Amino acid sequence: MIALSGMIVPMRTVAAAVGLAPAVMMLAGCHAPGEPPARAAGAVAPAAVARTAEPVKPQPSVGAVFLGGTDTHTCTASVVRSPSQDLILTAAHCLAAGYPATFVPGFDDTADPGDVWTVDAVYLDPRWLATQDPRADFAFARVSRPAGGTLEAAVGQALTLGRTPAQSAAVTVVGYPLGVGGPPIGCETSFTTDPSGYPSLACGGLVDGTSGAPWIEGSTVVGVIGGLDGGGCQDSISYTAPFDAATAALLRRAEAGGPGDTAPNSFESAC
Repeated sequence: MIALSGMIVPMRTVAAAVGLAPAVMMLAGCHAPGEPPARAAGAVAPAAVARTAEPVKPQPSVGAVFLGGTDTHTCTASVVRSPSQDLILTAAHCLAAGYPATFVPGFDDTADPGDVWTVDAVYLDPRWLATQDPRADFAFARVSRPAGGTLEAAVGQALTLGRTPAQSAAVTVVGYPLGVGGPPIGCETSFTTDPSGYPSLACGGLVDGTSGAPWIEGSTVVGVIGGLDGGGCQDSISYTAPFDAATAALLRRAEAGGPGDTAPNSFESAC
């Protein structure tokens, strides 16, 4: 674990291996929580993993999240369809009070200033605000840029928010490993729901930085890497908080455009 300015966050070995300054490392969390947690205890043995994430072409609706004004991306987010056309979706643990955040959709190694969107407001489920309940590890954020315009118009597409299917389903996961530059990685696989009620999928290589990465079914996002232990204690098994009526309600509040929430500045897991 690394403690910084009141934050305590478990780190995955990948984060420790990247020679980053402590302030950046702590924001990289396990699957990279906004400060990162690591991956989840006691799930599926690595031997059960039949797929491994590989570099993929950037998608306009998926991008990298940068915290604290550095060049290091620490999490992943996606553009979610809304009337205001200016909302993104990520894991709640990817955002923390006191750390300004920016988002670059379709990030591909570098970004022009006009491609950078600033997070202006964050919307969090009451359960996350109260106790950092992993079942509420999702967040919406409103973004803008100096050049104006809407995010959806700029990227040309967005994902529709859906519910996590009750049964096993095939999804595509796209995320950005913690670091400076570099392409996204992706994995096509199916997920199941573990006995504790968390949807989980087996795919190796979804390392620090992929927290918040969308689980995409067609053009619908049905989860994000997060939830149990910030997405899991091992990079071979990933979790999401269940997307349900509470997730939809939070999106409606974000769409209303009212004041955002102050994100907690600590996150702990069992890793």
